[in-house]
Amino acid sequence: MNLFLRGMMQAVAESFPLPEPILEIGSYQVEGQADILNLRSLFPGKDYIGIDFRAGPGVDLVANVEKLPMADASVGTVIALSTFEHVEKFWLGFEEVERVLRPDGVFVVASPFYFHVHAYPNDYWRFTPEALKFLLEGYPTKLMGSHGPARRMANVWSIAFKDLASVPTAEQIEAYNTNMAKYAREPLPWVRRIKYQMGRVLCGRRPFAVHLDRERWSMEVMRDQAVAIRKAA
Repeated sequence: MNLFLRGMMQAVAESFPLPEPILEIGSYQVEGQADILNLRSLFPGKDYIGIDFRAGPGVDLVANVEKLPMADASVGTVIALSTFEHVEKFWLGFEEVERVLRPDGVFVVASPFYFHVHAYPNDYWRFTPEALKFLLEGYPTKLMGSHGPARRMANVWSIAFKDLASVPTAEQIEAYNTNMAKYAREPLPWVRRIKYQMGRVLCGRRPFAVHLDRERWSMEVMRDQAVAIRKAA
């Protein structure tokens, strides 16, 4: 996880009412990165459980997302940032999340697309926006996001709402956009920015877009027909 995704999660926490208990998958806090990785601090006073495949800081329960120890429909919100690229059978993990979420549950998930190999302990997968939409097709309302160049985005993410979840209002989505602009920041050091800008002048924008556009983001709101009918009723 990076500063941008930390800011994205803060924008989510301050914009949408996330039901409890909150379950974070991949909660291990690597030494020296606690300020970024400690998502629990965004939910003071909330019922919060952190799980990871290994014990350590931030981990309340050692477990594998491919077989979660929670009962069916027992969790309000699941958070998994920069986690599923490390899950060998990631499709089982997505099925498990859907199983343990209550009918009014919310799933916040992010995964890298254009990113170096980072083995903790292994790095298996990359997800396009289309892949994430497919994996979340069981969620009738989704906010789909990405940042970076359109064809080489750094990360993709989604806030996915189950059938009986509180559908985000126009005001909440506007607040989310405002908070994203406020928190989802990862500016380049000025020396690197000058270097990449000079490279762009000499070689064209494309080779340097992934760096120069690292704070550019977009979002799409997706609602299926059943949700639209239920909301109108």
